[in-house]
Amino acid sequence: MAIFPYQTEMLTDFTKPENRERYQQALAEVEATLNQTLPLVIGNNRVFTKNTYTSLNPSDHTQVIATISQAGIKEADEAMEVALATFESWKKVPPCVRADVLFKAAAILKRERFLFNALMTLEAGKPWIEADADTAEAIDFLEYYGREMLSISKVDDEILSRKDIERNEYRYIPLGVGAIIAPWNFPLAILTGMTSAAIVCGNTVIMKPAMTTQTIAYRFVDLLLRAGLPEGVVSFLPGRGSEIGDYLVKHPKTRFISFTGSKEVGINIYENAAKVNKGQIWLKRVIAEMGGKDAILVDDGYDPDQAAQAIVTSAFGFSGQKCSACSRAVIHENIYDEVVKKIIEKTKKIKVGDPRFDHINMGPVNDGKAFDSIMKYIEIGKNEGKLVFGGTGEKDKGWFINPTIIIDVDPLARIMQEEIFGPVVAITKVKSFAEGLEVVNNTEFGLTGACLSNNRLHLEMAREDFHVGNLYLNRKCTGAIVGYQPFGGFNLSGTDSKAGGPDYLLLHLQGKSISEAL
Repeated sequence: MAIFPYQTEMLTDFTKPENRERYQQALAEVEATLNQTLPLVIGNNRVFTKNTYTSLNPSDHTQVIATISQAGIKEADEAMEVALATFESWKKVPPCVRADVLFKAAAILKRERFLFNALMTLEAGKPWIEADADTAEAIDFLEYYGREMLSISKVDDEILSRKDIERNEYRYIPLGVGAIIAPWNFPLAILTGMTSAAIVCGNTVIMKPAMTTQTIAYRFVDLLLRAGLPEGVVSFLPGRGSEIGDYLVKHPKTRFISFTGSKEVGINIYENAAKVNKGQIWLKRVIAEMGGKDAILVDDGYDPDQAAQAIVTSAFGFSGQKCSACSRAVIHENIYDEVVKKIIEKTKKIKVGDPRFDHINMGPVNDGKAFDSIMKYIEIGKNEGKLVFGGTGEKDKGWFINPTIIIDVDPLARIMQEEIFGPVVAITKVKSFAEGLEVVNNTEFGLTGACLSNNRLHLEMAREDFHVGNLYLNRKCTGAIVGYQPFGGFNLSGTDSKAGGPDYLLLHLQGKSISEAL
């Protein structure tokens, strides 16, 4: 099989009129297909249930994206039976064939890129640039993990045998059935990465997508099937996390759980997966990427304009609904006032509204629950610091919250310690770079962070002592690229599973050593 070297997918240039026109055409095409009733996908069966969920556009509550059947325990048992049976054949399929399914899926996704972009704008509230980056990352995961599987399948070439004594082999084999519990904030990219990594290794999976982005997940499963994935390798099983999510995590036949979401849910999954239930003959693996309270540390002497741009981009991209978003800015006192001034100036230029329009920089938050939670944190922040911009929201038509800046916050304040997951940045002042390092490390999380400094020794200090899974020097703290910046954090940010990295697939495999006497 001739495979070109991996290259990250380029982002769409929306300064070109033809690309803007293509996006508008895609929006019209997708909107013409909305309000369908979608089934569960279990093997070769399309299952419609009485219990349904209506997905709404978070920018426009009157627009129905789709009505999706919801699974219960009965359907979860059926999906498990299918996954177990399909695993027996899928695990025997050569790695090169499994990888080729990913490559074909990537090719289809490239052709249908604008349609998936448009669907994310409508169902997830993603502005054009954010949606396009999401699709590009999904393509990257398919291309990268396909190549990684081909590389791993050749590991036996590195194992030594002893002449005239024994021939030794070492191979990786799949685990079994996995539960994929995906998030809503990267409804295509992360879902694609979690699912494709599992299946290219020979596992079968039961996919439980996030509640508010089920239509995107359904379209992705359809894409995999069109790429040649045998039915039964992936089951589409939307439903309540407290019902089928917990059931799958605790099921004795579940071999591993791949989860991206909140700290609280991740801890609960980790605890439940650790228990060996009746009929279970293995210890389950948990691959968890949870929350973050990410900081950008600005050193004395750094350009205030560049610092402000990094903070604003990281804090308010996709309404701050990224686990990597900058929710804390830690700034040296000598340039504090100037950087804050620049942050406010740049934030004032952000246009909030319906992301169907290409001039919009920031769309809605996820849903009513997210809206209420973020607004409560803003009220807390008003008592913990000085509100200098934003702090308001509007929910009559969509879930819109204006970008919010709160300054002069104590490092131990709640809005400096707790994940808000919205367009809110808390800013604090430090007297030295060393104090700044102490502040950025003083949370229970350890996902991403950035250090902005002209001082080479300070950058080296950050390399050693800024305790996060993804550290960025002199750039923003969001936007990890598959294959270039493997993504995953420390502490209560997760299990240090580096998505898009050279060791990620190994989490879905187990090693087997075979020695034959000569």
